[in-house]
Amino acid sequence: MFGLSELALILVVAVVVLGFKKLPELTRSAGKAARIFKSEAKALKEQDASDPGTTAAGSGRVVSGTVVEPDGAPRP
Repeated sequence: MFGLSELALILVVAVVVLGFKKLPELTRSAGKAARIFKSEAKALKEQDASDPGTTAAGSGRVVSGTVVEPDGAPRP
């Protein structure tokens, strides 16, 4: 995807823009956010696996209504 020269350029730009003192703090907070996101995604997968009767919306109810096409004419 990225070569070594592109990654080095991105690192140099990040150091110039953010400075040496902010860079470790930024990477630490990004790692923490990634861990939280991963744990929440895992919890949602486990919740879906334990309750297979629900739909994606989670309600499982049927809603009646009319579908309206892009041209504005309702479809029966």
